[in-house]
Amino acid sequence: MSTDTVSAQDRDFLRPLRYFWRIPLLLLHIVLGVFLCAGILSWNRHAVMKDGIEPFAHRMIRWWSRALLRIFGLRSVRHGQPLRDPVLFVANHTSWIDIELLHSQRAACFVAKAEIASWPLVGWLAASGGTIFHRRGSNHSLATVMQVMVERLRSGRSVAVFPEGGTGHNGVLRVFHARIFQAALDAEVPVQPVALRFARDGRRVIDAGFREHENFMQNFLRLLGEAPLDAEVHFLEPVPAMPDARRRMAELSRERIAAALEDRTA
Repeated sequence: MSTDTVSAQDRDFLRPLRYFWRIPLLLLHIVLGVFLCAGILSWNRHAVMKDGIEPFAHRMIRWWSRALLRIFGLRSVRHGQPLRDPVLFVANHTSWIDIELLHSQRAACFVAKAEIASWPLVGWLAASGGTIFHRRGSNHSLATVMQVMVERLRSGRSVAVFPEGGTGHNGVLRVFHARIFQAALDAEVPVQPVALRFARDGRRVIDAGFREHENFMQNFLRLLGEAPLDAEVHFLEPVPAMPDARRRMAELSRERIAAALEDRTA
């Protein structure tokens, strides 16, 4: 990790002012999201990309996600090109905002922890966007999730997963679980690593995601008042299919993401 990595912990006297105008915008945007899910997504939930052209519902998801990021002071910046649907995207994970960050560039079905499904409003919004819920620590749940992933991929939808199995802290990239890659092998779709990186002036900000012992609401409120950041989505070189070496697929994905997360100004 670069010694020049930026910390977001410095005192910021403009934070109260940002809350003053961002909170009303956020509430309005949530209302728009409810109408989007109740209208467009409810009628187009199974729409898929055809000949590289995104369906209208997917474009609306990307628009809503990009706008949400802007309310939080995050400018979504894409590096590289995402593959056409269907594809299994595998990304590093530091915060709840990672889902919206990837959604700002490509609408995909995410695999998320089952607890989110019971969250007021958030769970409904997530389900409307095609989220696949997984109960951590349950082999039965994982088997069901894998089956749903394969079905979605075979139907033409892309699926996005966080192979670390949870959020990391302080810029540490954890070990990738290999079993999740089997879904791509069974559905015969490519695997594309995606590096999600927060930066200011080109240098990585490692604590934009969850800090150690920080819960969802604490992180949500902190990010809402944060100074502007670039939220980078790096679509990297696809990982070749290795039916007899899922572990190598996981390691190679992790290596490519780790390289993309490094500072380039050091």
